[in-house]
Amino acid sequence: MTQVKDMIDEKLDFALAEQLGWVNAWDGIRLLWLDGKTNEFLRKVTDWHPSTDPAASLEVQAKAIEVDAALYLKTLSAIVYGTTYAKVEEYDLIALIEVKRLLLASPRERAEAAYITLQGAQNG
Repeated sequence: MTQVKDMIDEKLDFALAEQLGWVNAWDGIRLLWLDGKTNEFLRKVTDWHPSTDPAASLEVQAKAIEVDAALYLKTLSAIVYGTTYAKVEEYDLIALIEVKRLLLASPRERAEAAYITLQGAQNG
């Protein structure tokens, strides 16, 4: 597994942008992210921090799932539980793949689930 634990957030953010095929450019005022193929403006560098911003982290999660859902889930499990790929592979990988559907829930589905959960907690 590639070691990123010691990377500072900014370095991880830039490395992720590179993985997405983005390049940064200076427009004379600010640093921007551009699509590496089309040079189309994507966003200001200061507006995208997947290592600290939940919305940006969901964006890179969706891309990772699109590329290789099984590997992403195995890697996420190893990181979150502080274990190895070998230990993760002992678990039912099919169950992990089904988790993909939950990770790709729409914002509305997440909001509905949060509302019902919070309402139940208040009434419980």
